[in-house]
Amino acid sequence: MSKGAAVAAALLFMLALVAVSISVGAVSIPLNGLGAALLSKDSPSYFIVHEVRLPRMIVGILAGFGLAVGGVILQSLVRNPLASPDVVGITKGAGFAAAAVIFLFPKAPGYALPAAAFAGAVAVFFILMLLSRRLTLSPATLALVGVAIGAVFQAAIQYMIVTHPTNISMALLWMSGSLWNRGWREVISLLPWIAALLPVAWMSFPKLNVFQLGDESSASLGLDIIRQRFWLLLLAVALAGISVSAVGAIGFVGLIAPHMARSIVGGRHQWLIPLAALLGADLMLLGDVLGRIIIIPREVPVGVMTAVIGAPYFVYLLRRERKVR
Repeated sequence: MSKGAAVAAALLFMLALVAVSISVGAVSIPLNGLGAALLSKDSPSYFIVHEVRLPRMIVGILAGFGLAVGGVILQSLVRNPLASPDVVGITKGAGFAAAAVIFLFPKAPGYALPAAAFAGAVAVFFILMLLSRRLTLSPATLALVGVAIGAVFQAAIQYMIVTHPTNISMALLWMSGSLWNRGWREVISLLPWIAALLPVAWMSFPKLNVFQLGDESSASLGLDIIRQRFWLLLLAVALAGISVSAVGAIGFVGLIAPHMARSIVGGRHQWLIPLAALLGADLMLLGDVLGRIIIIPREVPVGVMTAVIGAPYFVYLLRRERKVR
């Protein structure tokens, strides 16, 4: 399969999942009735589609884009197949900051939540840099330090849940990662960031391609390694942080999607970034659809479903990394 065909196939699969996502749920909408539900205000399903499922689906796509592309950048810069926003603790830091706003400042304006999540993600980034003591991180150091940082922030979230039980439902949704009750407010808060950062990520593909040659070769080609690595890592953190601010601490999307894309189109980032973004959206939509139909009328959070898919893949990566050594 050619690279363009792979991207087109991922896009078509996403569009198919969009139709299924709008159709399934506690109230099913026949696929042949989606047109009327989308366009006709007289349709009994118009409100469900436009106020519940459509914004929920858009948030899932945007968050999938952000988490997957953040994972691509992170894995490429540190040349570590185990690196992803959730594995190295970035999503936990963003989730902790967002949970702090939920518990400690429940009347804070809407923009405070994404701002706090971004700040939490950036804080984890600097802690990771400080503890690792260098920008070119070994796989073992990155994985172990990141897991440790994530565990600390996860414990802090649990502590806040115990000490502030009034908002426990929202906090639990944050911990698991969910698209439940996501509406147009989340779309509006997420869309400008993703729309601005994704083109920046894609336009950075020449630098990311050069980084694959190693630090010495990159420096010989005139690339300012320290400066470019810092800003590209910060870009990855921004994409992950703003995505987590909208959907909670969803794991494994930033780990699985880049690997799936790399196995299909290779390491050329002009193709890897768009394909990984589409596959990240596919994983989010697939997890959400499965979570809604397993125990109707109840829902399994999308973060649980992506963990079910991603955990075996993570074990596979660990085993492969051990064999390489």
